[in-house]
Order: sequence, then C-alpha cells, then structure tokens
Amino acid sequence: MNSRTGRTEPSVRARPSDNEAIDLLATAGCSPAVIRHCQAVAALATRIAQCIADTGIAIDVDLVRVGALLHDLGRARTHGIDHAVVGAAMARSLGLPISLVRIIERHIGSGITAAEATQLGLPKQSYLPRSLEEKVVAYADKRIAGSREVDFDEAVTAFSRELGRVLGPPAINRLKRLHGELATLTGAPL
Repeated sequence: MNSRTGRTEPSVRARPSDNEAIDLLATAGCSPAVIRHCQAVAALATRIAQCIADTGIAIDVDLVRVGALLHDLGRARTHGIDHAVVGAAMARSLGLPISLVRIIERHIGSGITAAEATQLGLPKQSYLPRSLEEKVVAYADKRIAGSREVDFDEAVTAFSRELGRVLGPPAINRLKRLHGELATLTGAPL
C-alpha cells in the first residue's frame, strides 16, 4: 500500500535476467518472430551501449540489454502503435522496475510528443526517450527490420514510409538527431 495515495501497488521485482525476459515475452504471448526481433534489438543496443561505456560515459549496459529484450512486450496483445502503452501497462502489472517500464513506453517512433500521441490516438503524454538507456533502445529498434540489422539510411527510409508519413519531417528529424547524438557519444559511425 502506498502511504501517500492509499492504493495498493504491485511490488517491484528485481530486473529480470536475459532468460527471464525472454520467458516473460513468451509467457505473455509474443510470437517467435517478435522474440527474435527483441533479441536482435538487444544485441545492437548492447553493442551501442558498450561503445558509449567504453568512452567513459555512464550508461547502464545491463538495463539497455534487458530493456531492449522487453521493449515489444505489448506486441503480445497488439501490433499497433499502442503496443508501447499496452506493454508499459503489462510491465507495471508484472512489477517490473520503472526504468524498464519507461524503456518500453518510450521506444516508439524515435520518440513521440504529446501532441503527436493525441494525433495517433494514444494517451496524451510525451513518449520521448529521456535517459540515455531509453534513447539507445529506441534507436536500435529503428535499426532492426524483423531480426536483421539495417544501415541508417535504410532505417530512415522505412521509418519515413511508416510513421514519418503520419508525423512528417519533425519525427524523421528526431531520428536523425538521435543518430547524430549516439554517434557522437560512441565516437564511431553507427
């Protein structure tokens, strides 16, 4: 029971291991294709996070990996843009740490503003990734098509066809800025 709100809240469990995260996806009902996608995103996100860590910048590489594994949890119930909202609610109900809930909730697009969320029929709030870990997972997700890593230009083209058509140049420019930010932090081409 939360002493401030008087409501019962789910207990927060420890961050799951990689195998536990994959089991959570399977138990929730994610297809093998979604699980392979999540594993591919986790591999790329972990590589990027490790490059950032190697430059001396503080980043939780384990959080990035587990967050990337769980980022599409909501695809167990929907494949619409709302899978991030659904997945975040599922993660909360499972008692996952808020850092994982936020990665799941903020990975869509390359971040979606509150106004864009309303336009897309999502609850009106910002879905922009804030932490470095959230940004790495959101970016890595755009670089994986199915379970195949694609170069950045191909990722931009795919994004432009999908969400960019609806949200326009601001969303595409956010993806490009995110690419530039992470490339600068890694000190290497992405």
